[in-house]
Amino acid sequence: MKHEIKIPTVGESVVEVTLAEWLVKDGDIVAIDQALAEIESDKATFELPAEVAGKIEIKANDGDDLEIGAVIGYIDDSFATSDAPKKEEKKETPKQEVVKEEPKQATKQEAPKVETKVEKQESTNDSYAKGTPSPAAKKILDEKNVAANEVQGTGKDQRITKSDALKATPRNLEEALLSNKTASREETVEKLSRMRKTIARRLVDVKNQTAMLTTFNEVDMSAILDLRKQYKDAFAEKHGIGLGFMSFFTKACSTALMQFPKVNAYIDDENMILHDYADISIAVSTDKGLVVPVIRNAEVMSFADIELEIKRLASLARKGELKMEDMEGGTFTITNGGVFGSLLSTPIINQPQSAILGMHKIEERPIVENGQIIIKPMMYLALSYDHRIIDGKDSVSFLVAVKDYLEHPEKMLFGTDPNKVLLDL
Repeated sequence: MKHEIKIPTVGESVVEVTLAEWLVKDGDIVAIDQALAEIESDKATFELPAEVAGKIEIKANDGDDLEIGAVIGYIDDSFATSDAPKKEEKKETPKQEVVKEEPKQATKQEAPKVETKVEKQESTNDSYAKGTPSPAAKKILDEKNVAANEVQGTGKDQRITKSDALKATPRNLEEALLSNKTASREETVEKLSRMRKTIARRLVDVKNQTAMLTTFNEVDMSAILDLRKQYKDAFAEKHGIGLGFMSFFTKACSTALMQFPKVNAYIDDENMILHDYADISIAVSTDKGLVVPVIRNAEVMSFADIELEIKRLASLARKGELKMEDMEGGTFTITNGGVFGSLLSTPIINQPQSAILGMHKIEERPIVENGQIIIKPMMYLALSYDHRIIDGKDSVSFLVAVKDYLEHPEKMLFGTDPNKVLLDL
């Protein structure tokens, strides 16, 4: 009996996907739950498993755009029990024979082959013509960008030896480099992936539909670096996870968002939707594009919980195993361009959110402190926000609060200075 292979429902708003790649060939015998193809939606890539075992018949091609529910092939289950075992038996016998015979062939044939080859290349008079390099010499000359006609051979009949090639130098280094370049005017056409097209469309929409501004500040990372240095081993030993920078930034932002609710809100038609929780989207770069899985209720999570959740989501993202629900519903985004060496950039808002924080690389810079010039590990912060809902006062105050929490991590315990809590101020 033939069973249809259909494109499954992957999310409420997704009506079309792309068949990125078949992982099996037409006519293959597949097992239950074996991955048949990679399907790419607007936000993620996932594998389509076989619901039954049998022989596959492919009806759609790699790169096809398909509607949800479309039939892309069939599986004939009448082949499930007859063909699959036979293929496995045939594979086992040759494997055992190859393992036994390979060592015997290697010991008898390898040594004579090498000796004969060397003898022919270096000693036989007929191996290369007068004034030309031996294979070994030619390889060296190619690496040094030296033409054979620039070298005077010292071998028999003026042949260029390996020794001649090692001694050779280009007459003009710039000329040699230029001669190695070849002009090309070829163009390659590649179809944009569905994810890349979605990213492109959404970025243009953000620029056109929001009043986006960016405010900048810088943070002294000394306190965080000292804290990590002092406690990283104990933290890893107790929680089984490293203490990274993202947990500090996630905690600082989620704490500050509770004080500045408009930065954590978004516009829905003529209404403003406010949240009493902080679902932080973390931008993760993958081979197929940028994805933003969400850390739910980050405002009540511990540092260890945040680090474990970031690790779990990042791992799923890089394996292409994120689900739609993993990426929906964030209220604020953090993106770290510093891991790629970015010193300063303007991040673009992740709609429908109203703000995004950009982290950058830590760089030692001279700053003035108490009238003295000292060197500190500094990081630039960039907050892009939608001016339709967030005023300059709120955006700047929020970023200053994040800076304060990062420079004084102990304040994240109570949301303010612990000394003031102690003194009831």
